[in-house]
Amino acid sequence: ILLSYGAPSMNFRELTEQVGVAPRQVRYMIAEKFVPPPTGGRARAFYGEEHVAAIERYKRLKKLGFTPASIHVLLQARRGAPFPVVPGVTLVVSPDLVASGTPTEPLLQRIDGLLREILKKNGGSE
Repeated sequence: ILLSYGAPSMNFRELTEQVGVAPRQVRYMIAEKFVPPPTGGRARAFYGEEHVAAIERYKRLKKLGFTPASIHVLLQARRGAPFPVVPGVTLVVSPDLVASGTPTEPLLQRIDGLLREILKKNGGSE
């Protein structure tokens, strides 16, 4: 059986074992809406990759020092979370990308290229 991204594939015990988080903590994350509710209702609750990704994102943000309140703000940002880089430059990151584990090197290269292009003066060199 092939499961698509987000397809329910495990029960609660399997989820907690996979992510290495205590059941009580996962219940907290679901209750506080850091993690989506399971599919199938309470009696037949199942979890998939979207649940694993949400728990991993929460863990990374906590490790970076974000409080639960600040994590809520980041996740509720519809247009993205603003991160001031230097005066005049603010990076706006999609809530889905924040602490997603996405490789940063390709993003940094793209940002570097865009900034170089934007900041070029009269077509001159850097």
